[in-house]
Amino acid sequence: MHIQEAFNLIRDDILRVEAEFKKNLDSDVYLIKKVGEYILTSGGKRLRPLVLLLSSRLCGYGGSIHIPMSVVVEFIHTATLLHDDVVDNADLRRGNASANSLWGNGSSVLVGDYLLSKAFYLAVKQGDMRILKILSDTTTRMAEGEVLQLIKHSDIETTEEEYLNVITNKTAVLFSASCRIPAILAGMDTEREEALAGYGMELGIAYQLMDDCLDYTSKDECLGKTIGNDLREGKVTMPLIKACRDATPGEREIMREAIEADDVDRERLEEVLAIIKKYGGIEYTTAFAKERIEKAKKYLDPFDPDTERASLAAVADYVIERTS
Repeated sequence: MHIQEAFNLIRDDILRVEAEFKKNLDSDVYLIKKVGEYILTSGGKRLRPLVLLLSSRLCGYGGSIHIPMSVVVEFIHTATLLHDDVVDNADLRRGNASANSLWGNGSSVLVGDYLLSKAFYLAVKQGDMRILKILSDTTTRMAEGEVLQLIKHSDIETTEEEYLNVITNKTAVLFSASCRIPAILAGMDTEREEALAGYGMELGIAYQLMDDCLDYTSKDECLGKTIGNDLREGKVTMPLIKACRDATPGEREIMREAIEADDVDRERLEEVLAIIKKYGGIEYTTAFAKERIEKAKKYLDPFDPDTERASLAAVADYVIERTS
């Protein structure tokens, strides 16, 4: 199955979710509506709502709570993007001007806070304490991941284990929650609930690893941001970690100077890219991501081999195949 077929399975639900986005951004405070709609309509892939809706189908859930829950996970994700761009001083987001570059850091932070508050308001309305606890634990871990990343800023000594800890908390836990919530709504047994949560966790780790690769390999117009942006922002990601581990002292010094620099010009970026290429940083990271995707698909084994299971496998394959 192709990723587009997976989207087609839940087309009606996606339209309902999009309508709920608009409804829940209808604030009397004009700036909230303006900034919220801008970032929510700026080309996001909706992967977290996608896996939540597909997981709901896989679990045979027949209710309607999966729609507001899809809004919840996307609002949480969008809030983190607004906050991230402020922390990173980002000028672009998905190929467009970032919200902070248009409305300022204060507006971005406060609208992000609004989206987080709105997400929990919607979750509380559903009245399921287990789901509330999962969302609370998830957002706490996401915040920890962001702080961990900040601590490791421009640290060329960052280890693979430390970086995996960052991306597990920063990215993967929300994917995991997006898959676990439908299992709870549908009253799945513990084995299948944990299986879906495991699928989401591995999917999220692989997604971030491939993002690391795309930052160094994608064309600017495909990725929607400047190539080498992670390097310029002082983020030590997996391709760089692999290269640093194998590089000569002189090569490590080149990478150290680049990651610690206030600005990285094209010549220095090319030097770093050449070192990453020499030591197979992209290939290593891609292989690592593929291993996580195979684990993700293995987690689907407790479910019948039907269209719904195939759709989640297709999402997993897309994470490796995507070019933006």
